[in-house]
Amino acid sequence: MSVDLSNVRNIGISAHIDSGKTTLTERILFYTDRIHAIHDVRGKDGVGAKMDSMELERERGITIQSAATYCNWKGNNINIIDTPGHVDFTVEVERALRVLDGAVLILCSVGGVQSQSITVNRQMDRYNVPRISFINKCDRTGANPERVTRQLQDKLGLNAHMLQLPIGLENDLAGVVDLVTMKALYFDGDNGEIIREEEIPAELQDAADAKREELLDAVSMFSDDLMEAMLEETEITSDMVKAAVRAGTLALEFSPVFIGSAYKNKAVQPLLDAVEYYLPCPTDVENIGLDLDKNEEEFPVSNNDDDPLVMLAFKLEDGRYGQLTYVRTYQGRLTKGDTIYNVRTGKKVKVGRLVRMHSDDMEDIDSCGSGDIVALFGVDCASGDTFTDGKITCSMSSMHIPEPVISLAILPVDNKAQINMSKALNRFTKEDPTFKTFVDHETNETIISGMGELHLEVYVERMKREYNAEVEVGAPQVAYRETISARAEFNYTHKKQTGGSGQFGRVAGYMEPLEEGEYEFEDKIVGGAIPREFISSCDKGFAKSLAKGTLCGSPVTGVRCVINDGSFHAVDSSDVAFQLAAAGAFREGYAKAKPKIMEPIMKVAVEGPSEFQGSVMGSINQRRGMIIGTTEEGNYTVVEAEVPLSEMFGYSTALRSLTQGKAEFTMEFASFKPVPKSVSEELVKKYQDEKKEK
Repeated sequence: MSVDLSNVRNIGISAHIDSGKTTLTERILFYTDRIHAIHDVRGKDGVGAKMDSMELERERGITIQSAATYCNWKGNNINIIDTPGHVDFTVEVERALRVLDGAVLILCSVGGVQSQSITVNRQMDRYNVPRISFINKCDRTGANPERVTRQLQDKLGLNAHMLQLPIGLENDLAGVVDLVTMKALYFDGDNGEIIREEEIPAELQDAADAKREELLDAVSMFSDDLMEAMLEETEITSDMVKAAVRAGTLALEFSPVFIGSAYKNKAVQPLLDAVEYYLPCPTDVENIGLDLDKNEEEFPVSNNDDDPLVMLAFKLEDGRYGQLTYVRTYQGRLTKGDTIYNVRTGKKVKVGRLVRMHSDDMEDIDSCGSGDIVALFGVDCASGDTFTDGKITCSMSSMHIPEPVISLAILPVDNKAQINMSKALNRFTKEDPTFKTFVDHETNETIISGMGELHLEVYVERMKREYNAEVEVGAPQVAYRETISARAEFNYTHKKQTGGSGQFGRVAGYMEPLEEGEYEFEDKIVGGAIPREFISSCDKGFAKSLAKGTLCGSPVTGVRCVINDGSFHAVDSSDVAFQLAAAGAFREGYAKAKPKIMEPIMKVAVEGPSEFQGSVMGSINQRRGMIIGTTEEGNYTVVEAEVPLSEMFGYSTALRSLTQGKAEFTMEFASFKPVPKSVSEELVKKYQDEKKEK
């Protein structure tokens, strides 16, 4: 049965850590009858919130994996993805936003726009996701939704306006005034499930009138009807205002702001109404596919059930019953038992089981149509693969995957742990593209890399709990890079004559710094100095040399290699000979091109009481950090800085002892920058010593 797509909403819930995303999702599921009791994230009943299904999530009170669920609100099917707030798990947010049509950005009424809110907002911009904001925790001491709305305008550059006014704040939060209908809403009953609509309290009438005027001025530009009604001073209906707000939101030019307290069960239902009114349905958003039969020509997907099937796998999970693949269908219809094609591998697979996810529970379904988010069983694929029914060869554009910045050596304690560790690593790398693993052939150690200390800590803990793989963990290592800072020429001849056929190849040219990108190869050979069939061998030789620089053994990036001369031998030149000649040429040029070591620099935000501002700034300066700015909000100060990652290990403990545990920090990767001379010398010496020991 086809579903009316105008009644479907695919939304994500994203925010800074600890803004109450999972608590809000718990309320949404309760009000839509998906669950029948509310449990708290770190509740004393030991049950935990529905969406935090992993044991570790419940223990730590944070969301590690995004979880999918769906519910029905007033006849609308809403697919929801609850995403992690911690920046280490940022890929989960990226994946969710790629396939969602709209999003709810949650902010804390005290903390306001925090560092991760800025990151999430940037990610939403990247995927053109229309958003509404919900200022949560209005029952907390120091709550100030007006200030947070101003921050949305100033810090995020959103055209944000409140569609509600709070009735009381902090402990006195009683309800909200709806500025569209001009009614006061109260939430009665044990769980706020009974909505009582009343006239606006007299003391708030003037403020409500003024705010409504402000709102109408802001949204009138998105609706001619509303503009006309305002100019002619005729009646302005709620529908007119809603249509204008919706038009502005879908055009990404307006961001409606709602307020409430999920924990106290206040004003969650109006937010669900807002999802219906203001966020797009699948047909409101243009999703672009690439037609591989027509040289990757872009085309908008149709959202039509009768067209050939196109769907994107955006998340993998290895569960009790094998690999579970989350997919979003963009057009066409999928029925259980159908055969689908993986466009990347060309393999066809039969869909044996199709389910709709509700956190870690699932419901079997027989079919799904365009705009749906469902999960498949027993389909072997990678995250980001496109599936079709074979009638069309197309790909949905891939997701942005950030590079890992931190590494850790792990050593299994015994043979059994080694086998289990391999199984665990195999699964984790498949599920999470920001988690990588490899064996360092020189030290024979298994290295895991990820986005931060917490990211790797969680995986080590999961290895232990889910796979019974005890591992010893080495000290964290920073993922350094090497690059060159000057142009240098090379002219290298590789010659080997050891009886039988020999090897000969000469490669000449130059290398220079590349401003954007990791590596480029340019062929400027004229007159056949190097035969065409060996040009790609030169490229391969250079590319292989990038894997390990000579300063500290880190990968080399930002290099353009240009070849403009060379020579060959009719008998002795071969693919291998030119690869080796290019590798030799790279070594020769690299030594002359003033190579330098780059280190990851993190953008750090430390938030805490103002009395500790001096200590916090001192601790950042000690760590070679550069303070970018400080902002004071009441008694709280936020210090923003850029600090090398190598100096941030153990900072959480240091910060706790400096501030009596009252400050917290977040960090995310900002850029690679050259290390100071003293650090560079130390790293080079360490690398040389390690080489001598082997």
